[in-house]
Amino acid sequence: MAPIQLPPLAPAGSPWGPSLTEANTDGLSFEDAPFALFSKGDKLGKLADWTQDSSRDGRDQRNGRQQYGRGHRDPYQAYGAGTASSFQFQNNEDEGSFSVVDSSRTTTKPRATFSQGGRGGLVLRSRNGFSGGRGNARGGSQFQRGGAGQRYGTTRGGHGADSGRGGSQRGGRGGRRLGWKDYDKPQRLRDSSVVIAPEWHMLEEIDFNRLSKLSLDIKDGEDIDTYGFTYYYDKSLDRPGGITERKLQVIDALIYNPTTSDDPVIQELAEKDEATIFATDSILSMLMCSPRSIYPWDIVVTREGNKLFFDKREGSPLDFVSVNENAIEPPMEVSDGNKDSINSPSSLSLEATFINHNFTVQAVVESPTQKHEFAHPNPFYNPEEDGEPLASRGYRYRRFNLSAASEEEPLNLIVRTEVDGAVKNGSGKDSFLTIKALNEFDARAPGAGGALDWRSKFASQRGAVVATEMKNNSCKLARWTVQSILAGAEQMKLGFVSRANPKDKSRHAILGVVGYKPREFAVQMNFSVANGWGIVRSFIDMCLALPEGKYVIVKDPNKPVIRLYEVPKDAFDEKPEEE
Repeated sequence: MAPIQLPPLAPAGSPWGPSLTEANTDGLSFEDAPFALFSKGDKLGKLADWTQDSSRDGRDQRNGRQQYGRGHRDPYQAYGAGTASSFQFQNNEDEGSFSVVDSSRTTTKPRATFSQGGRGGLVLRSRNGFSGGRGNARGGSQFQRGGAGQRYGTTRGGHGADSGRGGSQRGGRGGRRLGWKDYDKPQRLRDSSVVIAPEWHMLEEIDFNRLSKLSLDIKDGEDIDTYGFTYYYDKSLDRPGGITERKLQVIDALIYNPTTSDDPVIQELAEKDEATIFATDSILSMLMCSPRSIYPWDIVVTREGNKLFFDKREGSPLDFVSVNENAIEPPMEVSDGNKDSINSPSSLSLEATFINHNFTVQAVVESPTQKHEFAHPNPFYNPEEDGEPLASRGYRYRRFNLSAASEEEPLNLIVRTEVDGAVKNGSGKDSFLTIKALNEFDARAPGAGGALDWRSKFASQRGAVVATEMKNNSCKLARWTVQSILAGAEQMKLGFVSRANPKDKSRHAILGVVGYKPREFAVQMNFSVANGWGIVRSFIDMCLALPEGKYVIVKDPNKPVIRLYEVPKDAFDEKPEEE
């Protein structure tokens, strides 16, 4: 057996560490090799420790001190733990988005079928739901409610469980106490109200913090023209001790809500150059209350010459009433784990829209002789083609001057506002009011927002019930308040409607009605009308600086951001269907 011959070792001047000047017999040098500095006082516990967490780097993250005996049986620290990051591999490419499995969610939401009126806009029928007027060849259009998802992870407080101070799960001041595995819930994403096409060009992106700082004082508007009629309000609903539970009836009546460009009265006023900007109260209220909105929405802006028209799309979310949009835990979709499909956001929105329509019709006393007639009849109703009678609805076209005090040239805005009823005031004259309805679906269901049981608490704790609705439906109530102020209504009636059976969404009962003055109610909700006018003026100035064309204002479905897109002129035109 041949003797084993060891390679010659290079002489070293110091026994500590490899030689940096001498080469081995193989010709290798240690000059470029990485080397972790160490001290002579370091104790060698383990030559290689594969259980060491490289992300912590052997240090206590709170004060940077070395950990002795934490995570190791050996009382000594790992050798070279202080400089372990020197030998870690640094990946320059982001591989977080790479996956060999398609993990994208496919959301299947229920569709609601209804028809659109041929004269533009939505036609409401009490019995048959959303039905169409003239000009609809296929008898209806499909609409899928998007943007009704779960908002998770927001805490209204400074020292709550989600504030991150100390990592405690105990709810503090203004916080929310987390339940079992609440921290592990996946974030539910909402869908946009409109599909962003690749050819759309984004012009502006504005967050809600910037919008909340705007302000503009505007005087009350003046009536340009009035149309329609209103019945007188049923005062028996305003009993101080509450009313006996009444069944919500389904009365056949038509209510028209066309968009701005399809309104023949607005078209006539635009030809006469009565104003520069034209809109409806539903569209304008959404823009004024945008900082309170959670669900997605969109508004179409068309510039023709020096005029601006704010429109809604066919099947727009502006035609529907949201439910518990601002609650900490809003209603969930079926795809997100909701076991009751009737309590999903899309189903609740349809139910709330029907309730509002039926309650508005029932809250007035129908009489062919006792009603307030406006200057002109309803401009959207044709008795020869629409067999059902008209509901109580008056249209007041009002003009507002949006110019500041320093501006000499007026900037006029004409808004089509709506009133639902009339009452006799102290002097015997007719004053107008708006009639809306809040609905309760199930106080114990997910998404109820901590609401009280209306049947047992409405008579004794009416203030607490109203305060809870202000919190859970802040955006919806703010929009109704703005619409009442724009219409010049002296009162706003809020009806409280609940299901006869929590598991049945077709039968409802009226529990009571509360009346407010719109401007006083806005103060109670901490809503600034001047801030709403400032938001409107900022978007008007932004659109007037753009060339002629079509634009879309889109609320981001998951962020408090509004974006302005430039779209083709035929972006939302109806395309002829192929045979």
